[in-house]
Amino acid sequence: MSSQRFVRKEMLPSKWCPGCGLHILFAATHNVLDKLNKTNTVVVSGIGCTGRGAAYFNLDSVHGLHGRAIPLAVGIKAGNPKLNVMVFSGDGDLLGIGLNHLIHAARRNDDITVICNNNNVLAMTGGQASPTTEKGSITKNTPYGNTIAPIDAQKLLLTNEKYFYARTSTPFQNHLKECITAAIKHKGFSFVELRSPCLINYARQTGKNAGDMMIELKQRYKISNKNRKLKDNELGIVTR
Repeated sequence: MSSQRFVRKEMLPSKWCPGCGLHILFAATHNVLDKLNKTNTVVVSGIGCTGRGAAYFNLDSVHGLHGRAIPLAVGIKAGNPKLNVMVFSGDGDLLGIGLNHLIHAARRNDDITVICNNNNVLAMTGGQASPTTEKGSITKNTPYGNTIAPIDAQKLLLTNEKYFYARTSTPFQNHLKECITAAIKHKGFSFVELRSPCLINYARQTGKNAGDMMIELKQRYKISNKNRKLKDNELGIVTR
């Protein structure tokens, strides 16, 4: 078997920028699906750079409306509970316009897996601030620095009676695959957050390149193996 069986080759090359963390996330997801032999998977996405991903999977997939990926996935799972249903989308789609759906799907513990590529901006529309943009960041619509604190997905999800939250980052590719694997195997709602700043907008803000970004991410984060609330600089899996 090969993870390439999950790639819709006629859709390549992808529209993602060279060096974007989405290439890493896409490859990692294929690798996990292949190892778990999850040919019964349906991929759902919304709108945004990450939302393009549904078109690249050689699986049944739905490229839905902005913010509506999760209810689509929940509906598919309800129609056929035997399916492995995954949402593959970004922070603007899932934590912005789709936040209400995320909150209630997690509260109900719907049996779907959500993979959120958190690139910290609304990348496809030009780099405006998103719900996860860090305070002080310079973006297209916050030229003097973002003044609003970002949404913390972990804090939202851990308020539920049952939860599965994983945080990982682009340079930690083995850890990324471990998180996706654990999320798919988890019975109930699972959420994987990939911290992967947009290269284009990051360069505009800081003047640094992709290599600089990878080094900073490696220095910023460390992996925790403890099943407890993650600190801001930690990657890991928290479940109950």
